[in-house]
Amino acid sequence: MIKIYHNKMCSKSCAALDLLNQSQIELQVQEYLYDVPSKAELIAILKLLQMKPFELIRQNESLFQQQFASLILSDEDWLEIMLKHPILIERPIIIKDGKAIIGRPLEKVINLL
Repeated sequence: MIKIYHNKMCSKSCAALDLLNQSQIELQVQEYLYDVPSKAELIAILKLLQMKPFELIRQNESLFQQQFASLILSDEDWLEIMLKHPILIERPIIIKDGKAIIGRPLEKVINLL
């Protein structure tokens, strides 16, 4: 089974979801803006991605630029910010067989399959 943390307003996330739907593999879609991952889930995702919380932040997002760009915060603080503002979480995140990727470019999704 594959799990995708998806934002239906993001063209790259939609492209990844379309590709996954063509793969004929069982798929779980979590629209993370409305079904925000728990803190434990986010920590597990970061571990699979081998990333620090700040690395998963969408730094070009206007909310980040307006409120957080000038801040230097702890990993814990960045986790809390992502939980409060899931729009800041990089997307799409795709998990398969204990491996996780950010599904951009689409070649990364193809390689994961």
